Amino acid sequence: QVQLVESGGGLVQAGGSLRLSCAASGRTFSDYAMAWFRQAPGKEREFVATVTWDGTITQYKNSVKGRFTISRDNAKNTVYLQMNSLKPEDTAVYHCARSGDYRSWWGITLQSKYNSWGQGTQVTVSS
Repeated sequence: QVQLVESGGGLVQAGGSLRLSCAASGRTFSDYAMAWFRQAPGKEREFVATVTWDGTITQYKNSVKGRFTISRDNAKNTVYLQMNSLKPEDTAVYHCARSGDYRSWWGITLQSKYNSWGQGTQVTVSS
């Protein structure tokens, strides 16, 4: 059973930066894609960014391309989301998630591919 714990959220002004971290427990962290999703009040959860099991491929939601960077450190069982040039519309609870597909490169932007979820960390961007 995988446990994921996010941290690093907070309140920042538009144009500022935050770095989110997601620490995973359990074995075989390095064999699965990891992703970040977010959910704003009254809205559906949406995909933000993902990285393959070996860290070679990343994908992003169009509105965060060029501003957000996902990375992973398999030795530390941790995935990160560096968020720069933050905008008020980035305000949401950010969740990390682990794919249920062993060493898969495909479909990793799809919420249905993930079977382990963290509790979330709040990101608030003021104007």
